[in-house]
Amino acid sequence: MIKNIVFDFGGVIAPISRDKAVEAFIRLGLADADERLDKYHQTGIFQELEEGKLDTEAFQCELGKLCGHKLGYEETQKAWLGFIVGVNPDILACLEELRKHYRLYLLSNTNPYVAGWACSDCFSPEGKPLDAYFDKLYLSYKIGCTKPDERIFRFMMADASLVPSETLFVDDGPGNIEAGRKLGMHTFNPANGADWREDLKNVLQSLA
Repeated sequence: MIKNIVFDFGGVIAPISRDKAVEAFIRLGLADADERLDKYHQTGIFQELEEGKLDTEAFQCELGKLCGHKLGYEETQKAWLGFIVGVNPDILACLEELRKHYRLYLLSNTNPYVAGWACSDCFSPEGKPLDAYFDKLYLSYKIGCTKPDERIFRFMMADASLVPSETLFVDDGPGNIEAGRKLGMHTFNPANGADWREDLKNVLQSLA
């Protein structure tokens, strides 16, 4: 029986667009943004930010060198938020309903810029932050590693006392899904931006 559901953020809760993010970073001055940005797993200073190896000031300094000019927090955050297409209120309502029956967790490769927006009252139309919809958020830059590294999964499972066989992991990244499956969790792999509500219901029914 499923008691816990672990959701990814980008692509599942909030649809993402790599193309729009690339455009946003190019406008910021990063000419080779198309080579540097990935949909699921970043590299270089972008990965170091998501692993917590760089704080916002250090990241802005390093990114500024690549862009050829000094960068501030707000303009850097705006570029990162280019990844976020929007948040479907129906998905948020679904989370609230699910939370009546399951413990909900979020496991995300993310950074302080995106998390700063998501954990504010700007996140939802109701003025609720992301953490209002979950029992706990597990964010890569705070934990120190990113999916699909099994360490981030093991950290979450130990911290939340999750039994893998009682846990459903929902992520749009095939590599992340495979990592979760290897650790014994049930998995569901919706496409980026899909309205997964009915499919999730069917998955949960099949596991009941």
